[in-house]
Amino acid sequence: MERGGASLWQATAEPAPACPPLAREVEADVAIVGGGYTGLSTALALAAGGASVVVLEALEPGSGASGRNGGQVIPGIRHFPDELEHAFGPALGRRLYEFGLGTADAAFALIQRHGIACDATRSGWLQPADKPTSIEASRRRVGQWQRMGHPVRLLERDEMAAALGSPAYLGGWVHEGGGTVQPLSYARGLARAAMAAGARIHGRSPALSLAPVRGRWRVATPAGSVTAGRVLLATNALGGDLWPALRRSLLPVWSFQVATTPLSPADRARVLPGRHAASDTREVLRYFRLDRDGRLVIGGKGRLGGPRGPGSFGLQRRMVRRLYPWLAEQPIAHCWGGQVAITPDRLPRVHELAPGLLAAIGCNGKGVALCSALGAPLAEALTGRPLGELPLALAPVRPIPFHALRPFYIAAGSAWMKAKDWLG
Repeated sequence: MERGGASLWQATAEPAPACPPLAREVEADVAIVGGGYTGLSTALALAAGGASVVVLEALEPGSGASGRNGGQVIPGIRHFPDELEHAFGPALGRRLYEFGLGTADAAFALIQRHGIACDATRSGWLQPADKPTSIEASRRRVGQWQRMGHPVRLLERDEMAAALGSPAYLGGWVHEGGGTVQPLSYARGLARAAMAAGARIHGRSPALSLAPVRGRWRVATPAGSVTAGRVLLATNALGGDLWPALRRSLLPVWSFQVATTPLSPADRARVLPGRHAASDTREVLRYFRLDRDGRLVIGGKGRLGGPRGPGSFGLQRRMVRRLYPWLAEQPIAHCWGGQVAITPDRLPRVHELAPGLLAAIGCNGKGVALCSALGAPLAEALTGRPLGELPLALAPVRPIPFHALRPFYIAAGSAWMKAKDWLG
């Protein structure tokens, strides 16, 4: 998710740590390009393990998707275990699925261990189902997750209506291990923790070029450079042209959010009374939550070209009215958007682009938990652990054919998803 409009999170976040621009030539064991959750959690793990690490961020930590998302900590990966085992084989498929099941645990453990002030609430995550086929998929997923010992259960229609404060869905399920954070405060807290462990983080230091130099890598910025034995590209949807094939392997999809003014105490007691996070099963996804002050934050698909003023957020305003009709006149105080990096199969990716050069991309809308959990295994891989032991499949970069036509792909895909939602 990339930038697009002033967000609620910018208005309510903890102060940003001081991350001065890189202004000289430095060396490190590892250089990380990107100051979001992936880069920061990896830097924290590296520094805690004694490695010297430099993080280069084009703006400030959390300025991209990590500080602009919905702040939902969602356990798991989109795919079912049998699908992953079919795609990657029994051993790797199970390892990937088990990694996904532990991602929310990893995020909340980081928050607790480092005392990160980010309004963390572990009150559970709801997935309401919008049609009968989604109910059947929910039953299948809950059955598999329960067999693996996870705190999930099905919710009948009346139970889901009570949990949401809305009768708009047929039922669904809940994972009690999910929750919410203030996403920008969380990113800034990770940055502080990494710096306290010894990592050097430089804001306003975009990586302009990347080149091998005598068995190492040199990353140049406008006023300096980092030479390191290993490099991690952790830029997701904001990768630019450092490695063009990487950018062409992703589809950037706009997601828009709005936040109301704080609800009255009476309305706050009706809307998501258990303070769950929620994201539904619709093809054109809706996701929603309350923030610490009782604002309703709701998001979903945005227009292809990004936001162009308050009029771009009509769909999100209609979502509020559809789910909570009595909030139709509740003022909208914040509107913002960003681009989510989507891989064709909706799976995260780790690539070895060249010896000593890794990339981790494709959080596919689950980055708060997923990218937090990736930090430790990526740090191990960057300091000598065999890449084949990573929890994610190591894959070659596969640029999407005719990537320049992606606006047409996305438009056609959006039309198809809307049709599927309408047809049920």
